[in-house]
Amino acid sequence: MSLTVMDNVSIVSVFTLSGLNVPANSKALLFALTALCYCVIWLLNMTIIVTIIVDKRLHEPMYIFLCNLCINGLYGTAGFYPKLLKDLLSSAHVISYVGCLLQGFVLHSSVCAELSLLLLMAFDRYVAICQPLIYNSVMTKEKVAIFLTFAWLIPLYLVLVGTITTSVLKLCGSHIPKLYCINFLIGQLACTPSVANIIIPAMNYTVYLLHFTLIFFSYVYLIKKCLYSSENRSKFMQTCLPHVVCLSTFITAVAFDLLYVRFGQLDLPLAVKNFMAMEFLLVPPIINPLVYGLQLTQIRQRIVNSLLRRQMIWSH
Repeated sequence: MSLTVMDNVSIVSVFTLSGLNVPANSKALLFALTALCYCVIWLLNMTIIVTIIVDKRLHEPMYIFLCNLCINGLYGTAGFYPKLLKDLLSSAHVISYVGCLLQGFVLHSSVCAELSLLLLMAFDRYVAICQPLIYNSVMTKEKVAIFLTFAWLIPLYLVLVGTITTSVLKLCGSHIPKLYCINFLIGQLACTPSVANIIIPAMNYTVYLLHFTLIFFSYVYLIKKCLYSSENRSKFMQTCLPHVVCLSTFITAVAFDLLYVRFGQLDLPLAVKNFMAMEFLLVPPIINPLVYGLQLTQIRQRIVNSLLRRQMIWSH
């Protein structure tokens, strides 16, 4: 039983998810494609992570932030793909109450950490291009470590508060109309509305809307600055363009997910709903390492040189 009643209070122990609702004869193919996609995500992101960690010449702020961005991509997808693969092998799409809260925490905190890291990367490029004389004094190893600590701890703390608020709600339902759990949909099952469950998400949205605003205006300023200098324009195309592409991809993917939450109950094809729900877990984790790996010369050269060395070793 997913829902029991004790002293007129609903006790939810298991949630049911909407699932993919695919024919039984297609599940094996979909499982293989999903597993392949998850393996590609791990391969691409781990390639960037290992390349940056191993090569000391890449121990610079821009690459350290990129390394953390890829780590966050693995962290976020780890909260979704293993559960999806398990559901593809099962006829029942269920998740425990604790598992649902944990999944929501991982996915929410991953999205928030992504924006925090993208803000750090925008700040790094702003200082490098607009204030190059003070770059080395601003982006020291100690300050980079502090920036990263806050970029990880603040999202984890804010989302943890939201998760705790959600966990104390008394629920009158156990079905979540989505492939995965999020706090908003759990809150929709509450027997009575909670003021805290409205205020805390609103505060979190405000914080990360401010993040996005700062990122947006920093790149607008950078573009204006680079229009009048060929040197700055070259720097922008080399190091800022990947940030802009990844930011655009991420914002678009999150926008699709927010549209799903807002319009998910409409009579849309299930495939469209599922794509809207999982795009931010599919596109950015693949696009980010590809864009940076192809565009940033130093990373591309390190990866190519590593592959050539391995090929020579194998050939001998």
